[in-house]
Amino acid sequence: MPATDHALDLAVEAARAASDRKAQEIIALDVSDRLVLTDVFLIASGTNERQVVAIAEAIEEAMHARGVKALRREGVREGRWALLDFGDVVVHVQHDEDRVYYALERLWSDCPVVELPADARGGDGGPETQE
Repeated sequence: MPATDHALDLAVEAARAASDRKAQEIIALDVSDRLVLTDVFLIASGTNERQVVAIAEAIEEAMHARGVKALRREGVREGRWALLDFGDVVVHVQHDEDRVYYALERLWSDCPVVELPADARGGDGGPETQE
């Protein structure tokens, strides 16, 4: 069963917040067929620890404005790999070095990529769409 519309809307909102903070390579993966705990993984990169923290905080603010609070948050203060669990969406904001090392996209490569609007893809990346 594919991700719910609610999960997809939240993922886009989180991706836009990340993009506003200059996150790079924003990608959303529909993990609903593989996990029962969540529908979408959103992955974004920051170039340094301060940016990772700023991206994670911007995402939390955007979700709070929609009435959604993080059920869990890990690693935000350290600024290397922030994990924000919003239930239907789990956000991973990683330092770009850690993102290359852990390669979550490769780990979940059998999951469909969720198409994000242009203003939610960040710099340097996200899958290109043909229009």
